[in-house]
Amino acid sequence: MAVTLKPRTRHPAQAARSPLIRRSKGGGLSRAVGVPGLFATAYGNVGSSIYYALGLVAVHALGLTPVVFLIAGLLFMTTAYSYAEGASMYPEAGGSSSFARHAFNELVSFIAGWALSLDYIITIAISAVFVPHYLSAFWPPLAQSPWDVIGGIIVVLFLAAVNIRGVKESASLNVFLAVADLTTQMLLVLLGTLLIFRPDRLVSNVHFGVAPSLTQLIFGLSLGMIAYTGIETISNMAEEARNPDRDIPRAVNYVLCAVLSLYAGISIIAMMALPVYKNAAGHYTTLLAQGPPHGYAEDPVLGIVSRLPLHVLATGLRFYVAILAATILIIATNAGLIGVSRLNYSLSQHFQLPEFASRIHPRYQTPYVAILFYSIVASALLVPGIFFSGESSFLGDMYSYGAMLSFTTAHIAIIALRWKEPNRVRPFRVRGNVRIRGRLIPIPAVIGAMGTGTAWVIVVVLHVYARYVGTAWMIVGLVGYVIYRRRQGLNLTESRKRVIETSTGPQFEVEFQSILIPVTTQRDCVPPEVLETAMLLAGERRAIVTLLGITEVPLDQEVHEPVAGAREQFERMTAQARAVADQYGVRLHATRVRTRTPAQAILADAESRNAEVIILGATGLKPSSIRRRDWVDPVAREVSRDAHRRVMFIHDHERAAA
Repeated sequence: MAVTLKPRTRHPAQAARSPLIRRSKGGGLSRAVGVPGLFATAYGNVGSSIYYALGLVAVHALGLTPVVFLIAGLLFMTTAYSYAEGASMYPEAGGSSSFARHAFNELVSFIAGWALSLDYIITIAISAVFVPHYLSAFWPPLAQSPWDVIGGIIVVLFLAAVNIRGVKESASLNVFLAVADLTTQMLLVLLGTLLIFRPDRLVSNVHFGVAPSLTQLIFGLSLGMIAYTGIETISNMAEEARNPDRDIPRAVNYVLCAVLSLYAGISIIAMMALPVYKNAAGHYTTLLAQGPPHGYAEDPVLGIVSRLPLHVLATGLRFYVAILAATILIIATNAGLIGVSRLNYSLSQHFQLPEFASRIHPRYQTPYVAILFYSIVASALLVPGIFFSGESSFLGDMYSYGAMLSFTTAHIAIIALRWKEPNRVRPFRVRGNVRIRGRLIPIPAVIGAMGTGTAWVIVVVLHVYARYVGTAWMIVGLVGYVIYRRRQGLNLTESRKRVIETSTGPQFEVEFQSILIPVTTQRDCVPPEVLETAMLLAGERRAIVTLLGITEVPLDQEVHEPVAGAREQFERMTAQARAVADQYGVRLHATRVRTRTPAQAILADAESRNAEVIILGATGLKPSSIRRRDWVDPVAREVSRDAHRRVMFIHDHERAAA
């Protein structure tokens, strides 16, 4: 199908630096982040959970807490890789909900998205309530009810107000805090190893079958994944990576190495500093599993610092850890608010939630309805902590319910996409595959799905509050989904995206995920109109744009012989295209082929990448000739005739007139 488009046609995904088009406030992210920045961002989100997960897991796992973190870490590894592959294909808000939409349908997508919403709410609540626990190093009443709950609610509501006004956190501050946190945890592990490490205590801490019992251990394992809250960050990394094919795998591997090793080290040192003992009632316990005023379940890292024999340095290090932990937990709370508002917007745009759920503030241009709603829900979850103990354990149970369901869906979606779309471009592909009926099935995703699925069943069976409250959350969401879809005249599974209304042009939907720009290396440059149109189409859906350089080899020359100047010219074109792509925050891939049949090379590349649209520059081609099929360009004629996908011709009217 051939489509003509004038270069001045406006589009909602407008970008700021274009001389023709103004940028919308929701434009794409600049692709300027390398491996260090990606690592710091991901570690800063995932690493914050150690400040509360250590105590929650130790309550049940006792001396086997390090083993629980190790097993949970292996599941985290498989989940991180599945998220990375899915995000590289569909770099858009939604995470597992987005993957499920492309792999299955809207109903499965909503189930994953609604479960993920629960995760975000719990992340907001649990990160916020632990802020006053760590600040209790300066004022002890903050460690106990009602001051911890009041402090947590204040943190949530303050950040909600900040996000409604649209004040953004500093990326450089996040990197600094991630580095500070990583350094601090390494320092604690080193000091603990030098000062208190005793290998025999690792054995004496464990009384398997009694402390912990098999039920306690399974209970602890089901809570273990709470240590890796923030894993959704992996799904956003592809949007910002300078070179996704290379940088994402490296960043993911570095995050895995850092998190797994440090969590194992911190948990071991914690059991050295706060060992298992038998209390007056004859029960095995540890101060890491007890609440204030004598225990450290609510501020476990402070407990480690307090038990290190540092003498005069202990107080200073305690205050430093308290400030660092509180700051990182505030940023984690803020990240949860940002994440849930983006997810909410994605669900609304696909008719999974009512349109008002993604309503934008008329002045601040932020999704204020979603921010207000989820901040109120998160605050409400903290209120029972004023009257009942065990607030943190309840939140941990709830997180495990939503997380395991969401992660399992993500794994299964990645496996299904391998089967459904085996030839789709995957800038990052999970390693460790087995070929089944011509499809490469990722073994890590299979193991991950089995592990997280089993963990979800354990949560439902053993965690009473999670079973009832979590299930009620899902039922309410599904009932609302069914009613809303019926009122919209949609069935439960069909996909539809809201039409974007513009004041200057027609209404249409943007569904492109992969855009191909073929250009011959005999040209001086890539036509600016072609680049601009591709970037506009890509910006709304975070599509991948591929620049395909066609080097046509003369008949009197062997195909493998180099064509003079072709490589250098393509590198100049690539630099030109990357500069434009960076302005629009769009991912650009560049590749070159040598061929005697350019049209066939274009068609073959489009098929292999599953490109939804091919954009061709047509300087010498008139709109009337397209309507009459009176082609001037034989390559364009052949591509339009044989392509099983959209072909878009962009005209340079000024050049044509000249």
